[in-house]
Amino acid sequence: MTTPQTVLTPADAEAPGNLAAQLAGLAERRGWSGRAAFHQGHRTWTHGEVHALAARAATVLAGHGVRPGDRVVLALPDGIAWVTAFLATARLGAVAVLVNPELPAADHAFMAADTEAVLCVTGPGLEERFPDRPRLGADQLLALTAGAGPTLAHPVDGQAPLYVQYTSGTTGRPKGAVHTHSDPKAYHDLIGRRLLRITEDDVTLSVSKLYFAYGFGNAFVFPLFSGSSAVLVDRRPTPAAVDELVARHRVTLLYSVPSAYAALVADRGSGHETCFASVRAAVSAGEGLPEELGKRMGELLGAPVLEQIGSTEAGHAFCANSFGHNHPGTVGRPVPGFEVELRDRAGRLVPDGTEGELWVRGPTVTAGYLNRPEESERTLVGGWLATHDRAVREPDGVFRHLGRADDMEMVGGITVSPLEVEAVLRTHPAVKEVAVAAVTDGTGASRLRAFVVPVTRAPEGLQDDLLRLARERLAAFKVPRSVSLVPSLPRTATGKLRRHLVRKGAW
Repeated sequence: MTTPQTVLTPADAEAPGNLAAQLAGLAERRGWSGRAAFHQGHRTWTHGEVHALAARAATVLAGHGVRPGDRVVLALPDGIAWVTAFLATARLGAVAVLVNPELPAADHAFMAADTEAVLCVTGPGLEERFPDRPRLGADQLLALTAGAGPTLAHPVDGQAPLYVQYTSGTTGRPKGAVHTHSDPKAYHDLIGRRLLRITEDDVTLSVSKLYFAYGFGNAFVFPLFSGSSAVLVDRRPTPAAVDELVARHRVTLLYSVPSAYAALVADRGSGHETCFASVRAAVSAGEGLPEELGKRMGELLGAPVLEQIGSTEAGHAFCANSFGHNHPGTVGRPVPGFEVELRDRAGRLVPDGTEGELWVRGPTVTAGYLNRPEESERTLVGGWLATHDRAVREPDGVFRHLGRADDMEMVGGITVSPLEVEAVLRTHPAVKEVAVAAVTDGTGASRLRAFVVPVTRAPEGLQDDLLRLARERLAAFKVPRSVSLVPSLPRTATGKLRRHLVRKGAW
């Protein structure tokens, strides 16, 4: 089969601010057109094929009424249709709205209305999701693309809106953070190239999906800016699927969240497994990585585990460990180009060793939320983003993440960090996951309760063993009153714990 080649057209050369034109030109100049870009199933697409597909898909979208500045909902699973639709939208100078296809219908309706989308590109099973808006199925898009001619890139400024990504909604209704055509290159330059040292020979597997900030950088931005490739999976892979994909594609960079890493190491020995022989590093984000879990992952992979922290508003990571500076148990140092401060509730800077709330300023921090001026004013102050994450800065400049500001529990008038309690309980070998929250009992009193997911079938007396462990290592007021064994914990699609549901005591 002849591989279609991407040609940098005069219009592309005149639209250097347009991300799609920028990437197509980069692939042509660097000689990546024939190199693998994305693997899905047993099919591989080259960089040249991807950009040629996008140029033709832009013609299809334009034929469905998409114009510069319009917003297009992408409710798609990871796959070549997602990549094609995003680049085609960018090529038109339109704005992609990245939507998790597994969200409830009410959330989809809200996001389509909130963005005033002119078109919804959807995956299978979502044919009836957007009844009041024009819709185009992923398969239909690809079929029409085959017979379409290419569309030239629409000239835009680098600060023009490129995509809208919604916050994960761990505590309430999600908000749309707006990012620009210049942001993805910054993600790659500051993190992919400088910290992770990604080259064209790398192969990425990201458990976090493309429609989330973490996955977008890992599996879309980094491969296209580095000439490397990524493995795309349309659903969250099981640990067995991860093993198989890593071995088959010789994955070098593995990205995931702590809960998925915990599943990967469950029921295994502590030694390095040969299926991970190609992996040179694993990256963890989404929520805090327990130090013991990071150690076990490093032993399993035979490679470093690099923890980082980012946000939808920042677009990707703003603090990260790297090959040259990896401190397990911390989220590392500020990403080059970002400033990170710790402040108290009154906005005053706090000294090293003192807990505070993280404020971040940097080149990719969103200018504001879509249609939320009051929220934008509260969260974005003078270019600084209030992350609502708690942390402490160590004397060597690394930051230790202590959870979200709204994670703290009030028990008997005393503030308790559930992360401290969870860290102790997690040391028990029978514990796979744990969440601790103050739950109101029948009398109206708030009692600390631990919800535990066992590694396998719970051993007899596990609850008593955990309470005994807590009494040995914690102050009396931090010891849970009870332990409940549960099959799973309530999490967002990104893997973050939904503590507001844990506090209800049932989900």
